[in-house]
Amino acid sequence: MSRSAASRANRRGEPPPSPEPLPAPAVDSHTHLDIVLDGFRSDEPADGPVDGAAVDAEIAAAAAVGVPRLVQVGVDVPSSRWSAELAARHPNVLAAVAVHPNEAGEGAADDDALAEIDRLAALPRVRAVGETGLDRYRTGPEGWAAQEASFRAHIRIAKQHDVALVIHDRDAHEEILRVLDDEGAPEHTVFHCFSGDAAFATACVERGHVLSFAGTLTFGNAGYLREAAARTPLDQLLVETDSPFLTPVPHRGRPNASRLVPHTVRALAEVTGVELAQLCDALTRNAERVFGSWGTDSTG
Repeated sequence: MSRSAASRANRRGEPPPSPEPLPAPAVDSHTHLDIVLDGFRSDEPADGPVDGAAVDAEIAAAAAVGVPRLVQVGVDVPSSRWSAELAARHPNVLAAVAVHPNEAGEGAADDDALAEIDRLAALPRVRAVGETGLDRYRTGPEGWAAQEASFRAHIRIAKQHDVALVIHDRDAHEEILRVLDDEGAPEHTVFHCFSGDAAFATACVERGHVLSFAGTLTFGNAGYLREAAARTPLDQLLVETDSPFLTPVPHRGRPNASRLVPHTVRALAEVTGVELAQLCDALTRNAERVFGSWGTDSTG
């Protein structure tokens, strides 16, 4: 789904009120602030990301509940540029840049686009290439070859710049592992919004990959995700919103935002049996290992 189409699809008003703050800082390892804020502009077309005071207010709202660090993720060249620019000016934000697999399946990952992703990936506060990967749900078979070619190119860019790889995997578990095994995964490889069962989690963990859980962990029909999270070692866990998507219970159906991370962190603590403050500390350590330091001004 394109950035503008995603924005139009998520015009459901502002996110719900903030939850009780966490007892220690945690990290939203995957958010789309540009889509979150563009979605608030229901009286005009979705013509690009919003920045300035609205962005700062969203980041401050997350910090107020114990989520002072964010990874802003691009899905095409314009949003990747915006993500890199935001990270350059804001100490609480790091960036990931890529052409989303659904965009790639529609031909958007051409040589010029990949060259720009390569250029952006060299910037000091761009710490990941993603989200990239494979999507067998929204893209039909006619786009699969282009998706895989783009995925392979993004893997190579991540390794060239020694940054993390952030994977979008929808209905493509075995194909994702096949490509990663063939290309050789970067040192830090994150399965964003992990969507597999316990067996797939084990296959990923054994390869050293990191599993990031989103609000889907809280859904009533997601027992398989809770089992997968319970089997994941503490040092291979991350948490995210994927905002404005995948809003956790009790606000499912409304737009998501980084300020809602505490709902998912608390669910993860319950699933893993890890005390909440200890889990927050582990999630922060893991994020800093994968993405590097945010800097001294982002401790919350």
